[in-house]
Amino acid sequence: MGKVYNVSKNVGLGVLVLVVSALVTIIGLSIAYDKQKAKNQAKPGDEADTSRTPVLLTTPFTPKEPWDYYRLPDSLIPLSYNVTLWPRLKPNEDNIYIFTGDSSVVFRCKKETDLIIIHANKLNFTTFHGNHAKLSVLSKAAVPAIQRTWLVVRTEYLVIQLSSKLAAGESYVLYTQFRGELADDLEGFYRSEYMDNAVKKVIATSQMQATYARKTFPCFDEPAMKAVFSITIIHDRGTVALSNSKKMDSSDSVYENVPVTVTTFEPTERMSTYILAFIVCEFDYIQSDQSNLLIRIWAQRKALRGGQGDYALNVTGPILQFYEKYYNTTYPLPKSDQIALPDFNAGAMENWGLVTYRETALLYDPLLSSIGNKERVATVISHELAHMWFGNLVTLQWWNDLWLNEGFASYVEYLGVDYVEPTWKIKDHIILYDVQKVFAMDALASSHPLSRKEEEVKTPAEISEMFNTISYSKGAAVLKMLSEFLSEPVFAKGLNSYLNTFAFGNTVHTDLWDHLQQAVENTPDLHIPHTVHDIMNRWTLQMGFPVVTIDTRTGRVSQKHFLLDSDSEVDRPSQFNYTWFVPIKWMKNGMDQQQYWLLKKADTHAQMRVSGDEWVLANTNMSGYFRINYDVDNWGRLLSLLNNSHQVLYVMNRAQIIDDAFNLARAKIIPTTMALRTTEYLSKERDYIPWASALRNLDYYILMFDRTEVYGAFQGYLKKQIKPLFEYFQALTANWTKIPAGHTDQYNQINAIGIACVVGVEGCRELVNSWFRQWMANPDHNPIHPNLKGTVYCSAVAFGSVEEWDFAWRMFQNTSLASEASRLRAAMACTKTPWLLNRYLEYTLDPTKIRKQDATSTIQFIARNVVGMPLAWNFVRAKWSYIFQQYGRGSFSFSNLINGLTVRFSTEFELQELKKFKEENLHVGFGSATMALEQAIEKTVANMKWVTENKAEVLKWFTEKTMGGNFR
Repeated sequence: MGKVYNVSKNVGLGVLVLVVSALVTIIGLSIAYDKQKAKNQAKPGDEADTSRTPVLLTTPFTPKEPWDYYRLPDSLIPLSYNVTLWPRLKPNEDNIYIFTGDSSVVFRCKKETDLIIIHANKLNFTTFHGNHAKLSVLSKAAVPAIQRTWLVVRTEYLVIQLSSKLAAGESYVLYTQFRGELADDLEGFYRSEYMDNAVKKVIATSQMQATYARKTFPCFDEPAMKAVFSITIIHDRGTVALSNSKKMDSSDSVYENVPVTVTTFEPTERMSTYILAFIVCEFDYIQSDQSNLLIRIWAQRKALRGGQGDYALNVTGPILQFYEKYYNTTYPLPKSDQIALPDFNAGAMENWGLVTYRETALLYDPLLSSIGNKERVATVISHELAHMWFGNLVTLQWWNDLWLNEGFASYVEYLGVDYVEPTWKIKDHIILYDVQKVFAMDALASSHPLSRKEEEVKTPAEISEMFNTISYSKGAAVLKMLSEFLSEPVFAKGLNSYLNTFAFGNTVHTDLWDHLQQAVENTPDLHIPHTVHDIMNRWTLQMGFPVVTIDTRTGRVSQKHFLLDSDSEVDRPSQFNYTWFVPIKWMKNGMDQQQYWLLKKADTHAQMRVSGDEWVLANTNMSGYFRINYDVDNWGRLLSLLNNSHQVLYVMNRAQIIDDAFNLARAKIIPTTMALRTTEYLSKERDYIPWASALRNLDYYILMFDRTEVYGAFQGYLKKQIKPLFEYFQALTANWTKIPAGHTDQYNQINAIGIACVVGVEGCRELVNSWFRQWMANPDHNPIHPNLKGTVYCSAVAFGSVEEWDFAWRMFQNTSLASEASRLRAAMACTKTPWLLNRYLEYTLDPTKIRKQDATSTIQFIARNVVGMPLAWNFVRAKWSYIFQQYGRGSFSFSNLINGLTVRFSTEFELQELKKFKEENLHVGFGSATMALEQAIEKTVANMKWVTENKAEVLKWFTEKTMGGNFR
């Protein structure tokens, strides 16, 4: 599944005006989710109703019977399914959209049992002689009679009690007929709606990951329960049906006096239920045939007519070819369909052969979309196509190893994009988008290991909670480190062996280590200090990461578990006592040195001892997943380098020095003023990555201080630092009449304008307001370059009145380009007018105004606004039960809502409010946000301590720097 980005890839300082809400959409990915109660009622005597949402119990539940456990028994294994589905794209007499279907699943009995337990959720079953199913056998063996059947709401099972036992080794067929609601809840088989020339159109589409296939048809809904699927879809004439495999036949017919088309699909490869996909729509497609592989991009007709699918089509084939070469394994399917949906929870979903996307993640308008939109399309496509092998062909055994799927795709997506867009130098961006991002989460005492114990991940909510920054971004970071110390060719060699060995099967993470170790042993000139297992288990089986301290006066090198709050207590034990085998690439005086391995708590490496003007820089190009600290003398020498000749240091290491220093200061390892000193050279910095790193860290200062007197002095300092960058881009673009040629220069221009306007650099606000006013005067002609729209929209709304807000709302309602709608939606959260923000909050829960997929991310945008934060917090607290039931019970990204609401919390009052919110809503529940709530409490406590200890010193430093002092 596509990454979950709750704020932004372009972490500009947006927060200053809630700027982040606007700079966000330039590159950002925002995710929302919703859930709707099913209200189907069974006809008495005909069907059994499992559609009601259960009331959550707060008392612990002790499982006693096999159906009380969330994991399936190991007695049965599915072989194949024959599934027919008929979605109704018009509501019935009760004004409910439904689908009907039937399923025959062939399964083999591995162990004698008189129970059949199969997943089913929110389905109404047709009964046969009072039972929910019929059972037959493929051979001539006797078929046990069905004694009784029942549904278990808690564990989402259909249970069939037999009068005698199934025979081990025999294959049986379970047949069911069912009805479900085609709800707009973004789960399972659901409906999406859009307007086409003022006519409402309805799509039937699907999202099965992680536990929603069972909401579509009864199935063994676990990733290791792979089977072959033969799908038939009955649909309205004039619509097209799509599924994972190629269409086998399509013919018109009449069902229940309704003229329909019946489309059957070729049997799938052996695959998991969570990557199934079924879609019925009126979309069109564009296609290409490369090496006998059918590639199609599906979308609304008007989008394709406008050329919005062309870029996706152009990069899909080359990315697939790159992965074929990289994995040394042929693409395993005969077609690759990709479809842009108006309503979709995640960024995208890697359904095998039919990948589903948000419109903003697949469609790119060459005239109206920004460079960030283009990068997003390429990156998300690359991520999803990586899964066609890693995740789909070879699949995790259970969700506790989710990082194996998502971390891998999050790493190699950069390689795929780099292949099709080499001038972007996208591989450098992993440190911003993944490494530095996940450092913040993994430095908490409440973090968790990449690979959790299976017993920690059982319920649907616990599974959803695994779709987090740790699985995606830490997974990417440690795999990048692994490929660095093995070398990319050895890494790829191990992957090829792994994929070929386990094709169409399931694995645990140690299987990957086995094959990488084999590749190491077959490479004579490669030497690593321990086996891949021993090295990597320390990075995957214990949470967190080390800070490595190098004392250049003695050559002593030591490591310690890095925690943002040095006073926090780690309750989770580690078999490795929180020590790691650390591969350290480093340089001395500008010359790269031989890699050094730190294999214990402390050691001495004489070559790292320096004196005089000599200096040491470790973790070059941020090749490793750890932070670096130095003795005060070496810090001084690095700061001197930054101030006097910063280009001597790699771009990524300039970003690293800033990020490490700020976080070491928050952990009370170095003084806060030393971290602030790393920003003094920024007035000379023109590269994007160091600026982005600095702004990410200064953003924390904004969040902590924008309600205090510190903020004024901070603004003055930042104005002094950003003004040269603003003037640089003003000259480079001939007074804003051109766009920079470089990919990252375009991003840094966005930062320069956005921040300059907020801190009051002369001429900036007048510039953006004049652009916006020109657009207001002529709404059919927007003079603002697509790259700058998010920043300009936000600034204009922030410093404007209701007139600007209402204009943005009209443009939002009228645009047909999803990325433009996303920019405007974020910008409207930038207003400083409380009643407008309150009205906007009410809009978020009205699906006729804000799509359900965008509701929670819009609330987050509002919460990023210093004026909007208390309004959003009060709004969510007052409506938590409704929001949770409708939008968040199983959401992968619902934790982002909690994070977004509480990101500024730094007072005792806010801490008590947060604890009270937790207590008052225990009966409602928090779903996948449970861990996020605990982490919000932990972060609030840490913020309180940090503000108390640093406020006076920070105010003094910014004041003296702004007034021209030399405070150190």
